[in-house]
Amino acid sequence: MNRTDAPRPGDIATGINRLEGYLLLQAERDRATDRARRFAGRLDWLTVAQREEVERLYAQDQLALTEQTLRTVARRSEELRAEYRQVYRRLRWRLLVAALLGAVAVAVMAAAVLAAG
Repeated sequence: MNRTDAPRPGDIATGINRLEGYLLLQAERDRATDRARRFAGRLDWLTVAQREEVERLYAQDQLALTEQTLRTVARRSEELRAEYRQVYRRLRWRLLVAALLGAVAVAVMAAAVLAAG
């Protein structure tokens, strides 16, 4: 394997993020299935087929709710990122203007001292 075949850091980070997402999804599926079993377990009058259907539908609803919640959080996260970028740009611009004004003030004072001396 030569240097051009080596994975780039961005590729590695993307792969790790995908693996983490997969593992989180599997864990959420397990939790949803467990919640569905506990819920259906309290309905002792159900037949086996009915219990399996209730478990399947409950788990499906739980996963849909989780997906909706994650999409809402992700959207809000993007909104906040955009807001913070804008604030950061304004602060950076203000700092630049303040630095330039300070430099001009120092230059004017230096010129005044040299002209007086």
